[in-house]
Amino acid sequence: MEKESFEDLEVAEFLNQHFISIKVDREERPDIDHIYMEVCQTLTGSGGWPLSLFLTPDKEPFFAGTYIPKKSRMGMAGFLSILEGVRSAWDNNPEYLMESSKKILNVLQQTQLLIKKEIEQNIVDQAFKQYRNDFDSIFGGFGSAPKFPSPHNLYFLTRYWYHSKNQQALDMVEKTLDAMYQGGIFDHIGFGFSRYSTDRKWLVPHFEKMLYDNALLAIAYLELYQIKKENRYAEIAKQIFCYVLRDMTSEEGGFYSAEDADSEGEEGKFYLWTMDEIIEVLGKEEGIKFCEYFDITEKGNFEGKNIPNLMKTPLNIMESEFIIKSREKLFQKRLERVFPHKDDKVLTAWNGLMIAALAIGGRVLGDKKYTSAAEKAVEFLENRLFREDGRLLARYRDGEAAFLAYADDYAFYIWGLIELYETTFKSNYLEKALKLNGDLISLFWDNEKGGLFIYGSDGEKLIIRPKEIYDGAIPSGNSVAALNFLRLARITGQQELEGKAYQLLNVFGNRIESYPKGYAFSLMAILYMQSEGKEIIIAGQEGEKELQKMISKVQVKFSPFSSCVVVTGQQDDICDLIPFISNYKSVEGKPTAYICEKYVCREPITDSSQLEKML
Repeated sequence: MEKESFEDLEVAEFLNQHFISIKVDREERPDIDHIYMEVCQTLTGSGGWPLSLFLTPDKEPFFAGTYIPKKSRMGMAGFLSILEGVRSAWDNNPEYLMESSKKILNVLQQTQLLIKKEIEQNIVDQAFKQYRNDFDSIFGGFGSAPKFPSPHNLYFLTRYWYHSKNQQALDMVEKTLDAMYQGGIFDHIGFGFSRYSTDRKWLVPHFEKMLYDNALLAIAYLELYQIKKENRYAEIAKQIFCYVLRDMTSEEGGFYSAEDADSEGEEGKFYLWTMDEIIEVLGKEEGIKFCEYFDITEKGNFEGKNIPNLMKTPLNIMESEFIIKSREKLFQKRLERVFPHKDDKVLTAWNGLMIAALAIGGRVLGDKKYTSAAEKAVEFLENRLFREDGRLLARYRDGEAAFLAYADDYAFYIWGLIELYETTFKSNYLEKALKLNGDLISLFWDNEKGGLFIYGSDGEKLIIRPKEIYDGAIPSGNSVAALNFLRLARITGQQELEGKAYQLLNVFGNRIESYPKGYAFSLMAILYMQSEGKEIIIAGQEGEKELQKMISKVQVKFSPFSSCVVVTGQQDDICDLIPFISNYKSVEGKPTAYICEKYVCREPITDSSQLEKML
């Protein structure tokens, strides 16, 4: 539609003569996108992008549509005829359009009403049954084509497995993550995941790559590595990080948003190969061998060309030195092609997700380069995305930070800071998380009914002020905030935050119970409340080997309902953030671990092997 209408001179002339045209980047203004997408869904029964709306001067909508052809065809009204119809109606009977917009606004306001309901304990079991019924046992994932990764669904299932010991939940996660990696949705030459698969098998992607998908998927593979201890999951996470740090990271340390699907006007052209191209780069013998491994044929699997994939290669076959070197040769050859456009916006919310992923990667894989990248990104956000008065902003590009940050920005960045604290145990990250969490509540909390609004009390006043907890391609700010509240409560002892999480989830209780599967991250928070997690406090002196061993024993284990705090003699400031921590001392001058459950602590442990057994 961009090429067909918005860049068309005939359409442009009519628009400029009769309308004020406003183009909205939905990633920069998710508040506007969310409100008017709800309008479109209310009016048409469906939504999607491109999204076109016609508004009164008071920003009240009276017509909405998604794709509209330039000229009418096959019973579908064309954009030009709609423009003429709207112009005529506005000139001759504007009261009718104004009245229509008022009716639409009334309906929209009704959809925002929430029925508060205390969530039933068995909601997690109901959700699991929905996932199980929707699971594709042949190709993994849920439902049929198109298939989106939606890694938060997998996070819930791993936690449900951990909580209930239901092996089927973990099997679904493993099947899905294996199938996604084997398919063409993963870039087997340059790494990183595409946005979604157009087919059921995960073979043919929409070739666009999004930062948020790669952050969330890296966490999913790291968690499965913690559980299964199979190196291939660690390697997949490393490959995702390789892509992000190589192609999606600015010199200052911020992470770019996305890479387009198209290059030279063709979707996927940058990523596709013919068998002859492979043989030309690798030689006949090695080329044929490589083609067999990655299912590359003369016929091709996508419009006469090939999407490299591992769907016919057993996963237990480790990558040989030959494959690694051959892939590098092909990667170097691919650098000669015209690159897809890179969206070099730095979005606070998505950077928060990648900070979380890299922090988890740093501690699970024991690799400081991932931790350093997360820390550098935090430094970037602190320097570039805060106003002088401390207000967080949403977007940075070309030296300019703009737009007051939304609930998602705060929630996702706080998540990243919590993960970075639990990786480094540097108190400044916990301090930042607590400060931002206070700002989030101050600016976004609904003091009458509870829950977080999408935009802050200091933001532009739009036709409604919505709240959202539904988890789409990425989790909602409300659901992530609920889990943040719980984790910060456990870490610091600030029990009022646990009460906030409980209140938030109950505000949306009726929605969540109506379709539990659509609220995976909220279900994670519910499981966190239901589970008897551990609080682990480790006291010692900075630099002691036994202290590091103890920390490592905690960090490598998948323990999603536990928290860990480390206190050393050099960290007096941690006692200001966590007052109760001063009660925990080293025993006989040795690094000492305390494991606490239900506010009761076991005997102190001074040996890392014993700690491992107790965990």
